[in-house]
Amino acid sequence: MDHPDPVTPPPHAPNAPPPMRPPSRRRRWVGALVAVLVLGALVGGSYYLIKRPAADSRGGFAGGPGGPRGGGPGGGAGGGAGLVTVGHAAVTQAELPITIDALGTVTPLATITLKPQVGGVLTEVLFTEGQTVRKGQLLARIDPRPYEQALEQARGTRLRDEAQLEAARVTLGRYRTLLGQDSIARQDVDTQAALVKQLEGTVVSDKASEAAARVNLEFTRITAPVTGRIGLRAVDPGNTVAAGSTTGIAVITQMNPIDVQFAVPQDRVPEIQTEAAAGRKLAVAALDRTRSDRLDSGSFSTLDNVVDTTTGTVKAKARFDNVESKLFPSQFVNVRLTLRTISALVVPVTAVRTGPNGPYVYVIGEDRTVSMRNVKRGESTVDVTAITEGLRAGELVVTEGGDRLSDGSRVQLQGERPAAGARQGGGQGSGQGRRRGQQGAGGQGPGGPGAAPAPQGAASAPVVGAPGPAPVGEGTAATTAPSGAHVAPAAAGLPTPEQRQRMLEAVKDDPEQLARRKQFLEQLDKGDPAAIERWQRMQQRRREGAGG
Repeated sequence: MDHPDPVTPPPHAPNAPPPMRPPSRRRRWVGALVAVLVLGALVGGSYYLIKRPAADSRGGFAGGPGGPRGGGPGGGAGGGAGLVTVGHAAVTQAELPITIDALGTVTPLATITLKPQVGGVLTEVLFTEGQTVRKGQLLARIDPRPYEQALEQARGTRLRDEAQLEAARVTLGRYRTLLGQDSIARQDVDTQAALVKQLEGTVVSDKASEAAARVNLEFTRITAPVTGRIGLRAVDPGNTVAAGSTTGIAVITQMNPIDVQFAVPQDRVPEIQTEAAAGRKLAVAALDRTRSDRLDSGSFSTLDNVVDTTTGTVKAKARFDNVESKLFPSQFVNVRLTLRTISALVVPVTAVRTGPNGPYVYVIGEDRTVSMRNVKRGESTVDVTAITEGLRAGELVVTEGGDRLSDGSRVQLQGERPAAGARQGGGQGSGQGRRRGQQGAGGQGPGGPGAAPAPQGAASAPVVGAPGPAPVGEGTAATTAPSGAHVAPAAAGLPTPEQRQRMLEAVKDDPEQLARRKQFLEQLDKGDPAAIERWQRMQQRRREGAGG
């Protein structure tokens, strides 16, 4: 009986990977623990970045002894976190020039192409490309020999005809003597007289031919018709040139003086005509592309006689001496025409803002609080604006940082150190916060247990000698302001600059949410009670979440 062969397992391939072993329970627990720790670290770091208190400029926090919600001595005037640093300028009395700015094109008084008047071989070129030449200066020479011979020929013809004329005149005299003696017929006398006249005409023609030949000889010398700058040479010596060629030898442009042509609005034409009719010389300045460098100064020349209907402007010209040759033909320049000068109160253009009630400025008081004041604008320049009503000389106005202000906000000027009281209070609050952080976290301080926490950003650094602001309680105007009433930023607890930045950065990728948050911040700056109440509820929920 045949027995089947035993089945032998196939040998392992030499390159086959070893079989995978399932992970042990211990490894799975370690991996899960590491993942939980990493997730916890991410959540904790995110919470810290979002909920961390805003630090003031001296390194302390806006809160009192216990941090941002502390109610101790440092909490009321906590280190100046509520101050807004702004740029400022003083209202000054100045002479304000009334100007018209326009874009102009440099136009030379004369642009001349040197074209030969006679043909021939160009034997010499006596100028250097780009050279400044004088009127009458010899620039090039054409071979004059053919024209010299033509002149000699014309002179010889004239001399021959003059000799014939002289002989005819002598013969006519003799004929007249014989006619008096009745020895010759009158017909012969008349014929001789006609011959004399004929020869006189021939001599006049010969003189004209001689003069033409002399002119052609002079045309072989090409001279500069005006003083100016000569351009690139178009013909080299040795070439044959023809009379009236289109290209010419070179081009001369008159540089001194030079004109600038520009356009002025048709509404400003009466002002220009009034000043010009009064005999006043209107100054014009030519500026470079950035308006930072004055190229040259000149005077207004004239206006065109028609309005360009496509642009509503009138062409005008101004003349410049251009002694330093900074104005180049066909160059684009910025033109500033000064009509007159007035004395007015001026402020930087950045100080004037536009609101629902018209233009206004923020005026800085002696206690470093700002007040919104409506003004009336006058004439303006690129840098300053005249104020005809609403300001007095010497007052300080805000020029930078006004978008973070509202009426009654406290500010700090650029380059100005915080008051001594604010530094002392901030240092005391931060020191006590480090020593009694746990007590401050419970919201207790010298204000007594149970004192309501002050809204973040409500504190502001006091001025020297001024009492610090009291903490805002539940029954203060910050929480019970009636609808439509204006709430001061210090009492309303507006968001700090750090909070504003975090709010906007969180939604920077969502344009719709970003626009909503910007609108919400603007409502807070304007003192909208509904927006302030909403912000306080958000802060209250955030504090309750942090405390839980």
